[in-house]
Amino acid sequence: MAILSCVLIFVDSRFDYLDKVRHALSSALTPMQWLSNLPRGVVDWVDEVTTSREQMREDVDAMRARTLVLERKAQKFAFIMAENGRLRELLNASGVVDETVIVAELIGVSPDPFKHYVMVNKGRADGITVGQAVLDSSGLIGQVVEVSELACRVLLISDNSHAVPVQVNRNGVRAIALGNGSFDFLELANVPDTADIKEGDLLVSSGLGGRFPPGYPVAEVISVQHDPGRPFAQVTAQPKAQLNRSRLVLIVAKQPDEKNHNGETQEQGISSEPEQGGEG
Repeated sequence: MAILSCVLIFVDSRFDYLDKVRHALSSALTPMQWLSNLPRGVVDWVDEVTTSREQMREDVDAMRARTLVLERKAQKFAFIMAENGRLRELLNASGVVDETVIVAELIGVSPDPFKHYVMVNKGRADGITVGQAVLDSSGLIGQVVEVSELACRVLLISDNSHAVPVQVNRNGVRAIALGNGSFDFLELANVPDTADIKEGDLLVSSGLGGRFPPGYPVAEVISVQHDPGRPFAQVTAQPKAQLNRSRLVLIVAKQPDEKNHNGETQEQGISSEPEQGGEG
């Protein structure tokens, strides 16, 4: 057998007589090789299918988590864009104010529906004092009535106890704008029936009483009713400021001669009666 094998090897290396035999044997043995590899192929296929499903499930979960993160970022981006818009509005508003202003942010509102005040994140440490005027990008909001070290309370012009000396921007007619507990309306007190006030007139702070500097937009007249049997007209105005929507506000710094050096709190802008007395 060894001699025969050596002869066959020599003949195969020198001649092509055994090529046909080799091809025939290879073709005959191919099904056997396939059958011998079949169990291993089945095992590999099962492992691949199982792994692919688990990997796909992990990929889907990761994509869902990433989608949630991206949605949160998109919402935050929309908030930042809106915040930037409000800041630009405040910058434009501060450009027309002669006094120094401090940008503040609301941190709380009154839980009592009959009390209209808000809390902002600036206080005594920031130079805030009682009596400073507060406005947003559209108009006057109110005034500071209580100050702590890091925050202050702002009474809104819509509060029942608040009054603002105003004048018609068109002709200078003076009046008192009273809060009535509504964010949408103010009432003008004791307006003579013959006063030149009409719908659409802009009301600005008159500066009388020493509480609010003159020239700040306060409200726009939306209704004027004349009753022949009454000496005063019923005038209703809509606040220019967004009293229940503004989040960023401007606190107007008082000029040195406007500060109360005795440290006593003046009440002109808090009660409607002192305001009316100051107006008279």
